[in-house]
Amino acid sequence: MRQPSPPSRGLSVPTGRLSRLARFGGLASGVAGNMLAEGARQFARGGRPTVGDLLMTPANALRVTEELAQLRGAAMKVGQLMSMDAGDLLPPELSDILSRLRADARPMPPVQLQAALNRRWGRGWEARFGTFGLDPVAAASIGQVHRATTIEGEDLAIKVQYPGVRHSIDSDVDNVATLMRVSGILPREIDLGPLLVEAKRQLHEEADYEREAGHLARFGELMAGDPDFVVPALYPELTRPDVLAMGYVEGVAVESLTDRPQAERDRVATLLIQLLLRELFEFGLMQTDPNFANYRLDAQGRLVLLDFGATRTIPKDLAEGYRVLMRAALADDRGAAIAAAQAIGFFDDRATNKDAEGLAAMFDLALAPFRGEGAFDFGDTSVTIKLRERGMDFAQDRSVWHVPPIDTLFVQRKLGGVYLLASRLKARVEVRAMLCQWL
Repeated sequence: MRQPSPPSRGLSVPTGRLSRLARFGGLASGVAGNMLAEGARQFARGGRPTVGDLLMTPANALRVTEELAQLRGAAMKVGQLMSMDAGDLLPPELSDILSRLRADARPMPPVQLQAALNRRWGRGWEARFGTFGLDPVAAASIGQVHRATTIEGEDLAIKVQYPGVRHSIDSDVDNVATLMRVSGILPREIDLGPLLVEAKRQLHEEADYEREAGHLARFGELMAGDPDFVVPALYPELTRPDVLAMGYVEGVAVESLTDRPQAERDRVATLLIQLLLRELFEFGLMQTDPNFANYRLDAQGRLVLLDFGATRTIPKDLAEGYRVLMRAALADDRGAAIAAAQAIGFFDDRATNKDAEGLAAMFDLALAPFRGEGAFDFGDTSVTIKLRERGMDFAQDRSVWHVPPIDTLFVQRKLGGVYLLASRLKARVEVRAMLCQWL
Protein backbone atom coordinates (compact mmCIF):
# COMPACT_ATOMS: atom_id res chain seq x y z
CA MET A 1 0.00 0.00 0.00
CA ARG A 2 1.33 3.42 -0.94
CA GLN A 3 0.73 6.15 1.58
CA PRO A 4 0.32 9.62 -0.02
CA SER A 5 1.61 11.56 2.96
CA PRO A 6 3.00 10.84 6.43
CA PRO A 7 0.27 10.73 9.06
CA SER A 8 0.06 13.41 11.71
CA ARG A 9 -0.40 12.59 15.36
CA GLY A 10 -4.02 12.48 16.32
CA LEU A 11 -5.73 12.44 19.69
CA SER A 12 -7.14 9.17 20.98
CA VAL A 13 -10.88 9.01 21.48
CA PRO A 14 -11.84 7.97 25.04
CA THR A 15 -13.80 4.77 24.39
CA GLY A 16 -14.82 3.35 27.75
CA ARG A 17 -17.83 4.61 29.69
CA LEU A 18 -15.75 5.17 32.82
CA SER A 19 -13.06 7.09 30.95
CA ARG A 20 -15.66 9.30 29.28
CA LEU A 21 -17.45 9.83 32.61
CA ALA A 22 -14.14 10.83 34.14
CA ARG A 23 -13.68 13.43 31.40
CA PHE A 24 -17.10 14.86 32.18
CA GLY A 25 -16.23 14.86 35.87
CA GLY A 26 -13.03 16.78 35.18
CA LEU A 27 -14.97 19.16 32.97
CA ALA A 28 -17.55 19.80 35.68
CA SER A 29 -14.92 20.43 38.36
CA GLY A 30 -12.96 22.75 36.06
CA VAL A 31 -16.08 24.70 35.16
CA ALA A 32 -17.02 24.94 38.83
CA GLY A 33 -13.58 26.35 39.64
CA ASN A 34 -13.94 28.95 36.91
CA MET A 35 -17.38 29.85 38.27
CA LEU A 36 -16.03 30.42 41.76
CA ALA A 37 -13.21 32.62 40.46
CA GLU A 38 -15.51 34.64 38.22
CA GLY A 39 -18.09 34.97 41.00
CA ALA A 40 -15.45 36.33 43.37
CA ARG A 41 -14.35 38.88 40.78
CA GLN A 42 -17.90 40.08 40.12
CA PHE A 43 -18.80 40.29 43.81
CA ALA A 44 -15.61 42.31 44.42
CA ARG A 45 -16.85 44.77 41.81
CA GLY A 46 -20.25 44.98 43.49
CA GLY A 47 -22.04 42.69 41.04
CA ARG A 48 -24.62 40.04 41.88
CA PRO A 49 -24.21 37.45 39.11
CA THR A 50 -26.61 34.57 38.50
CA VAL A 51 -25.47 30.95 38.20
CA GLY A 52 -26.15 31.12 34.46
CA ASP A 53 -24.01 34.25 34.12
CA LEU A 54 -21.12 32.54 35.90
CA LEU A 55 -21.34 29.37 33.84
CA MET A 56 -21.61 30.99 30.40
CA THR A 57 -18.29 32.85 30.46
CA PRO A 58 -15.70 32.73 27.66
CA ALA A 59 -13.33 30.73 29.88
CA ASN A 60 -15.94 28.07 30.57
CA ALA A 61 -17.15 27.99 26.95
CA LEU A 62 -13.56 27.43 25.80
CA ARG A 63 -13.06 24.66 28.35
CA VAL A 64 -16.32 22.96 27.36
CA THR A 65 -15.45 23.27 23.67
CA GLU A 66 -12.01 21.69 24.12
CA GLU A 67 -13.38 18.81 26.18
CA LEU A 68 -16.26 18.06 23.81
CA ALA A 69 -13.88 18.20 20.85
CA GLN A 70 -11.70 15.55 22.51
CA LEU A 71 -14.62 13.37 23.59
CA ARG A 72 -16.20 13.59 20.12
CA GLY A 73 -19.21 11.34 19.59
CA ALA A 74 -22.61 12.37 20.94
CA ALA A 75 -21.08 14.87 23.36
CA MET A 76 -19.53 16.86 20.52
CA LYS A 77 -22.60 16.44 18.31
CA VAL A 78 -24.88 18.00 20.94
CA GLY A 79 -22.39 20.86 21.34
CA GLN A 80 -22.39 21.43 17.58
CA LEU A 81 -26.18 21.57 17.49
CA MET A 82 -26.17 24.09 20.33
CA SER A 83 -23.64 26.25 18.49
CA MET A 84 -25.67 26.24 15.27
CA ASP A 85 -29.22 26.32 16.58
CA ALA A 86 -28.71 28.59 19.58
CA GLY A 87 -25.69 30.59 18.46
CA ASP A 88 -27.74 33.72 17.91
CA LEU A 89 -29.09 33.53 21.47
CA LEU A 90 -25.61 33.58 22.99
CA PRO A 91 -23.21 36.49 23.46
CA PRO A 92 -20.99 36.86 20.35
CA GLU A 93 -17.79 35.80 22.10
CA LEU A 94 -19.42 32.58 23.37
CA SER A 95 -20.98 31.86 19.99
CA ASP A 96 -17.56 32.25 18.34
CA ILE A 97 -15.95 29.83 20.78
CA LEU A 98 -18.70 27.22 20.44
CA SER A 99 -18.64 27.55 16.64
CA ARG A 100 -15.20 25.92 16.71
CA LEU A 101 -16.99 22.64 17.39
CA ARG A 102 -18.27 22.71 13.82
CA ALA A 103 -14.76 22.43 12.42
CA ASP A 104 -12.26 21.55 15.14
CA ALA A 105 -12.78 17.81 15.60
CA ARG A 106 -9.49 16.11 16.49
CA PRO A 107 -8.67 13.03 14.40
CA MET A 108 -7.80 9.77 16.11
CA PRO A 109 -4.17 8.62 15.86
CA PRO A 110 -3.16 6.13 13.12
CA VAL A 111 -2.78 3.26 15.60
CA GLN A 112 -6.40 3.65 16.71
CA LEU A 113 -7.55 3.97 13.08
CA GLN A 114 -5.61 0.83 12.13
CA ALA A 115 -7.19 -1.13 14.98
CA ALA A 116 -10.68 0.05 14.00
CA LEU A 117 -10.22 -1.03 10.37
CA ASN A 118 -8.66 -4.34 11.40
CA ARG A 119 -11.83 -5.10 13.37
CA ARG A 120 -14.13 -4.29 10.44
CA TRP A 121 -12.17 -5.35 7.36
CA GLY A 122 -9.81 -7.91 8.87
CA ARG A 123 -6.02 -7.84 8.95
CA GLY A 124 -4.40 -7.31 5.59
CA TRP A 125 -7.14 -4.96 4.41
CA GLU A 126 -4.45 -2.71 2.95
CA ALA A 127 -4.08 -5.11 0.01
CA ARG A 128 -7.53 -4.05 -1.23
CA PHE A 129 -6.31 -0.54 -1.95
CA GLY A 130 -3.83 1.14 -4.24
CA THR A 131 -3.46 3.99 -1.75
CA PHE A 132 -5.00 4.81 1.61
CA GLY A 133 -4.24 8.15 3.23
CA LEU A 134 -3.84 7.75 6.97
CA ASP A 135 -4.31 11.48 7.45
CA PRO A 136 -8.05 12.24 7.34
CA VAL A 137 -9.32 14.79 4.82
CA ALA A 138 -12.10 15.67 7.28
CA ALA A 139 -12.89 14.98 10.93
CA ALA A 140 -16.31 15.46 12.50
CA SER A 141 -18.20 14.55 15.66
CA ILE A 142 -18.91 10.88 14.96
CA GLY A 143 -16.21 9.89 12.49
CA GLN A 144 -13.43 11.00 10.17
CA VAL A 145 -13.03 10.69 6.40
CA HIS A 146 -10.03 9.25 4.55
CA ARG A 147 -9.20 9.35 0.89
CA ALA A 148 -8.28 6.10 -0.83
CA THR A 149 -8.02 4.50 -4.24
CA THR A 150 -8.90 0.95 -5.17
CA ILE A 151 -6.53 -1.38 -7.01
CA GLU A 152 -8.52 -0.49 -10.14
CA GLY A 153 -7.87 3.23 -9.54
CA GLU A 154 -11.32 4.30 -8.33
CA ASP A 155 -11.22 7.34 -6.03
CA LEU A 156 -12.98 6.72 -2.69
CA ALA A 157 -13.92 8.55 0.48
CA ILE A 158 -13.94 6.24 3.50
CA LYS A 159 -15.77 7.43 6.61
CA VAL A 160 -14.55 5.64 9.76
CA GLN A 161 -16.45 5.95 13.02
CA TYR A 162 -14.59 6.76 16.22
CA PRO A 163 -14.29 3.71 18.51
CA GLY A 164 -16.85 3.55 21.31
CA VAL A 165 -19.12 6.26 19.90
CA ARG A 166 -22.21 4.09 19.61
CA HIS A 167 -21.88 2.70 23.14
CA SER A 168 -21.42 6.14 24.72
CA ILE A 169 -24.38 7.92 23.09
CA ASP A 170 -26.91 7.54 25.91
CA SER A 171 -24.56 8.54 28.71
CA ASP A 172 -23.08 11.43 26.70
CA VAL A 173 -26.51 12.90 25.98
CA ASP A 174 -27.49 12.59 29.65
CA ASN A 175 -24.26 14.26 30.78
CA VAL A 176 -24.59 17.17 28.34
CA ALA A 177 -28.24 17.60 29.34
CA THR A 178 -27.16 17.79 32.98
CA LEU A 179 -24.66 20.53 32.14
CA MET A 180 -27.38 22.47 30.31
CA ARG A 181 -29.82 22.07 33.18
CA VAL A 182 -27.29 23.13 35.83
CA SER A 183 -26.37 26.20 33.77
CA GLY A 184 -29.89 27.58 34.05
CA ILE A 185 -30.06 28.00 30.25
CA LEU A 186 -33.18 25.86 30.16
CA PRO A 187 -36.17 26.61 32.39
CA ARG A 188 -37.23 23.89 34.77
CA GLU A 189 -40.70 23.96 33.19
CA ILE A 190 -39.34 22.40 30.00
CA ASP A 191 -39.66 18.61 30.02
CA LEU A 192 -36.39 17.40 28.53
CA GLY A 193 -37.41 13.74 28.72
CA PRO A 194 -38.97 13.36 25.24
CA LEU A 195 -36.21 15.45 23.68
CA LEU A 196 -33.48 13.33 25.26
CA VAL A 197 -35.15 10.11 24.09
CA GLU A 198 -35.35 11.48 20.55
CA ALA A 199 -31.79 12.85 20.64
CA LYS A 200 -30.49 9.42 21.63
CA ARG A 201 -32.54 7.70 18.93
CA GLN A 202 -31.38 10.15 16.27
CA LEU A 203 -27.72 9.80 17.27
CA HIS A 204 -27.94 6.01 17.31
CA GLU A 205 -29.32 6.21 13.76
CA GLU A 206 -26.55 8.58 12.67
CA ALA A 207 -23.98 6.18 14.12
CA ASP A 208 -25.37 3.32 11.98
CA TYR A 209 -23.41 3.71 8.75
CA GLU A 210 -25.26 0.87 7.06
CA ARG A 211 -28.48 2.81 7.59
CA GLU A 212 -26.83 5.93 6.18
CA ALA A 213 -25.62 3.87 3.22
CA GLY A 214 -29.26 3.01 2.45
CA HIS A 215 -30.19 6.69 2.44
CA LEU A 216 -27.16 7.55 0.33
CA ALA A 217 -28.24 4.99 -2.25
CA ARG A 218 -31.86 6.19 -2.12
CA PHE A 219 -30.91 9.83 -2.71
CA GLY A 220 -28.66 8.67 -5.53
CA GLU A 221 -31.76 7.13 -7.15
CA LEU A 222 -33.94 10.19 -6.48
CA MET A 223 -31.41 12.61 -7.94
CA ALA A 224 -30.30 10.40 -10.85
CA GLY A 225 -30.44 12.25 -14.13
CA ASP A 226 -30.65 15.68 -12.51
CA PRO A 227 -27.89 17.74 -14.15
CA ASP A 228 -27.64 20.12 -11.18
CA PHE A 229 -26.87 17.59 -8.43
CA VAL A 230 -24.47 14.76 -7.77
CA VAL A 231 -24.60 12.14 -5.00
CA PRO A 232 -21.49 10.00 -4.34
CA ALA A 233 -21.74 6.36 -5.40
CA LEU A 234 -22.03 3.79 -2.61
CA TYR A 235 -19.49 0.96 -2.31
CA PRO A 236 -21.50 -1.61 -0.31
CA GLU A 237 -18.78 -4.28 -0.33
CA LEU A 238 -16.59 -2.04 1.85
CA THR A 239 -19.37 -0.62 4.03
CA ARG A 240 -19.92 -1.81 7.60
CA PRO A 241 -21.99 -0.53 10.58
CA ASP A 242 -19.15 1.88 11.41
CA VAL A 243 -17.35 2.20 8.05
CA LEU A 244 -18.97 3.90 5.04
CA ALA A 245 -17.32 3.70 1.62
CA MET A 246 -18.40 6.02 -1.19
CA GLY A 247 -17.02 7.67 -4.27
CA TYR A 248 -14.87 10.76 -3.72
CA VAL A 249 -16.30 13.85 -5.40
CA GLU A 250 -14.06 16.89 -5.71
CA GLY A 251 -15.67 20.21 -4.85
CA VAL A 252 -15.44 23.46 -2.91
CA ALA A 253 -17.44 24.30 0.20
CA VAL A 254 -20.66 26.11 -0.71
CA GLU A 255 -20.24 28.57 2.15
CA SER A 256 -16.93 29.67 0.59
CA LEU A 257 -18.67 31.04 -2.51
CA THR A 258 -19.30 34.47 -0.99
CA ASP A 259 -16.95 36.18 -3.47
CA ARG A 260 -18.44 34.51 -6.55
CA PRO A 261 -20.63 36.51 -8.98
CA GLN A 262 -24.16 37.29 -7.78
CA ALA A 263 -25.76 35.08 -10.45
CA GLU A 264 -23.76 32.04 -9.31
CA ARG A 265 -24.64 32.57 -5.66
CA ASP A 266 -28.30 33.04 -6.59
CA ARG A 267 -28.28 29.80 -8.56
CA VAL A 268 -26.74 27.79 -5.72
CA ALA A 269 -29.24 29.12 -3.17
CA THR A 270 -32.09 28.45 -5.60
CA LEU A 271 -30.95 24.82 -5.98
CA LEU A 272 -30.79 24.40 -2.19
CA ILE A 273 -34.33 25.72 -1.73
CA GLN A 274 -35.65 23.64 -4.63
CA LEU A 275 -34.11 20.52 -3.10
CA LEU A 276 -35.64 21.32 0.30
CA LEU A 277 -39.10 21.66 -1.27
CA ARG A 278 -38.69 18.39 -3.16
CA GLU A 279 -37.65 16.63 0.06
CA LEU A 280 -40.69 18.00 1.89
CA PHE A 281 -43.41 17.69 -0.74
CA GLU A 282 -42.17 15.09 -3.26
CA PHE A 283 -39.73 12.67 -1.64
CA GLY A 284 -41.22 12.57 1.86
CA LEU A 285 -37.59 12.07 2.88
CA MET A 286 -35.32 14.83 4.18
CA GLN A 287 -31.67 15.15 5.08
CA THR A 288 -32.22 17.26 8.20
CA ASP A 289 -28.65 18.20 9.16
CA PRO A 290 -28.14 21.92 8.38
CA ASN A 291 -24.34 21.74 8.53
CA PHE A 292 -22.96 23.89 5.69
CA ALA A 293 -20.21 21.32 5.09
CA ASN A 294 -22.79 18.89 3.70
CA TYR A 295 -22.93 20.86 0.44
CA ARG A 296 -20.12 21.37 -2.06
CA LEU A 297 -19.91 22.66 -5.62
CA ASP A 298 -17.99 20.63 -8.21
CA ALA A 299 -16.10 21.91 -11.26
CA GLN A 300 -19.18 21.41 -13.46
CA GLY A 301 -21.28 23.63 -11.21
CA ARG A 302 -23.23 20.72 -9.73
CA LEU A 303 -24.26 20.71 -6.09
CA VAL A 304 -22.63 17.77 -4.28
CA LEU A 305 -24.78 16.27 -1.51
CA LEU A 306 -22.97 14.69 1.44
CA ASP A 307 -23.77 13.05 4.79
CA PHE A 308 -27.15 11.34 4.97
CA GLY A 309 -26.90 10.17 8.57
CA ALA A 310 -29.64 12.55 9.77
CA THR A 311 -32.14 11.59 7.06
CA ARG A 312 -35.76 11.29 8.26
CA THR A 313 -39.05 10.27 6.75
CA ILE A 314 -41.45 13.23 6.68
CA PRO A 315 -45.05 12.34 7.70
CA LYS A 316 -47.62 13.27 5.06
CA ASP A 317 -49.75 15.23 7.54
CA LEU A 318 -46.73 17.37 8.47
CA ALA A 319 -45.96 18.09 4.81
CA GLU A 320 -49.60 19.05 4.31
CA GLY A 321 -49.41 21.32 7.36
CA TYR A 322 -46.49 23.17 5.79
CA ARG A 323 -48.41 23.37 2.53
CA VAL A 324 -51.30 25.09 4.35
CA LEU A 325 -48.84 27.44 6.07
CA MET A 326 -47.17 28.41 2.80
CA ARG A 327 -50.51 28.94 1.06
CA ALA A 328 -51.42 31.39 3.81
CA ALA A 329 -48.04 33.09 3.45
CA LEU A 330 -48.47 33.53 -0.31
CA ALA A 331 -51.97 34.90 0.27
CA ASP A 332 -50.50 37.32 2.83
CA ASP A 333 -53.06 36.00 5.33
CA ARG A 334 -51.39 36.53 8.69
CA GLY A 335 -54.23 35.01 10.71
CA ALA A 336 -54.30 31.83 8.63
CA ALA A 337 -50.51 31.60 8.79
CA ILE A 338 -50.53 31.83 12.60
CA ALA A 339 -53.28 29.20 12.82
CA ALA A 340 -51.35 26.88 10.47
CA ALA A 341 -48.13 27.36 12.45
CA GLN A 342 -49.93 26.53 15.69
CA ALA A 343 -51.44 23.41 14.08
CA ILE A 344 -47.94 22.29 13.08
CA GLY A 345 -46.86 22.79 16.69
CA PHE A 346 -44.60 25.86 16.62
CA PHE A 347 -46.30 27.23 19.73
CA ASP A 348 -49.41 26.66 21.84
CA ASP A 349 -52.26 28.77 23.26
CA ARG A 350 -50.03 30.32 25.92
CA ALA A 351 -48.15 32.35 23.29
CA THR A 352 -51.29 33.65 21.58
CA ASN A 353 -52.94 34.48 24.90
CA LYS A 354 -49.83 36.14 26.31
CA ASP A 355 -48.86 38.42 23.42
CA ALA A 356 -51.03 38.04 20.34
CA GLU A 357 -49.88 41.41 18.99
CA GLY A 358 -46.19 40.55 19.34
CA LEU A 359 -46.77 37.16 17.73
CA ALA A 360 -48.55 38.83 14.80
CA ALA A 361 -45.66 41.27 14.35
CA MET A 362 -43.20 38.39 14.32
CA PHE A 363 -45.20 36.62 11.62
CA ASP A 364 -45.29 39.80 9.54
CA LEU A 365 -41.49 39.64 9.48
CA ALA A 366 -41.37 35.88 8.87
CA LEU A 367 -43.66 36.19 5.83
CA ALA A 368 -41.36 38.74 4.17
CA PRO A 369 -39.75 36.26 1.71
CA PHE A 370 -43.19 35.38 0.33
CA ARG A 371 -44.52 38.90 -0.21
CA GLY A 372 -44.46 40.63 -3.56
CA GLU A 373 -43.12 39.53 -6.91
CA GLY A 374 -39.47 39.21 -7.81
CA ALA A 375 -36.48 37.98 -5.85
CA PHE A 376 -36.17 38.07 -2.07
CA ASP A 377 -32.81 39.42 -0.93
CA PHE A 378 -31.45 37.01 1.69
CA GLY A 379 -28.50 39.35 2.11
CA ASP A 380 -30.74 42.02 3.64
CA THR A 381 -30.08 41.34 7.31
CA SER A 382 -32.60 43.90 8.58
CA VAL A 383 -35.43 41.35 8.42
CA THR A 384 -33.35 38.70 10.17
CA ILE A 385 -32.25 41.12 12.91
CA LYS A 386 -35.80 42.30 13.58
CA LEU A 387 -37.07 38.71 13.61
CA ARG A 388 -34.30 37.72 16.01
CA GLU A 389 -35.17 40.61 18.32
CA ARG A 390 -38.84 39.57 18.34
CA GLY A 391 -37.83 35.99 18.97
CA MET A 392 -35.61 37.04 21.86
CA ASP A 393 -38.53 38.92 23.41
CA PHE A 394 -40.54 35.70 23.37
CA ALA A 395 -37.59 33.59 24.52
CA GLN A 396 -37.09 35.75 27.60
CA ASP A 397 -40.63 34.96 28.76
CA ARG A 398 -40.13 31.41 29.91
CA SER A 399 -43.81 30.97 30.74
CA VAL A 400 -44.55 30.54 27.02
CA TRP A 401 -41.64 28.22 26.17
CA HIS A 402 -42.86 25.28 24.15
CA VAL A 403 -41.19 22.23 22.63
CA PRO A 404 -42.59 21.53 19.12
CA PRO A 405 -43.16 17.96 17.90
CA ILE A 406 -39.92 16.21 17.03
CA ASP A 407 -40.57 15.97 13.29
CA THR A 408 -41.38 19.69 13.19
CA LEU A 409 -38.13 20.48 15.02
CA PHE A 410 -36.06 18.60 12.45
CA VAL A 411 -37.81 20.18 9.47
CA GLN A 412 -37.32 23.61 11.04
CA ARG A 413 -33.62 22.89 11.56
CA LYS A 414 -33.29 22.18 7.84
CA LEU A 415 -35.35 25.24 6.86
CA GLY A 416 -33.31 27.44 9.17
CA GLY A 417 -30.03 25.99 7.91
CA VAL A 418 -30.92 26.64 4.27
CA TYR A 419 -32.05 30.19 5.15
CA LEU A 420 -28.75 30.86 6.95
CA LEU A 421 -26.75 29.50 4.03
CA ALA A 422 -28.68 31.65 1.54
CA SER A 423 -28.03 34.62 3.83
CA ARG A 424 -24.33 33.77 3.99
CA LEU A 425 -24.27 33.81 0.17
CA LYS A 426 -26.27 37.08 0.07
CA ALA A 427 -28.42 35.38 -2.54
CA ARG A 428 -31.49 36.77 -4.26
CA VAL A 429 -34.09 34.11 -4.92
CA GLU A 430 -37.61 34.20 -6.35
CA VAL A 431 -39.05 32.24 -3.42
CA ARG A 432 -42.68 33.03 -4.20
CA ALA A 433 -42.51 31.72 -7.77
CA MET A 434 -40.70 28.60 -6.59
CA LEU A 435 -43.34 27.80 -3.97
CA CYS A 436 -46.31 28.17 -6.30
CA GLN A 437 -45.61 24.92 -8.14
CA TRP A 438 -45.90 22.94 -4.89
CA LEU A 439 -49.07 24.55 -3.51
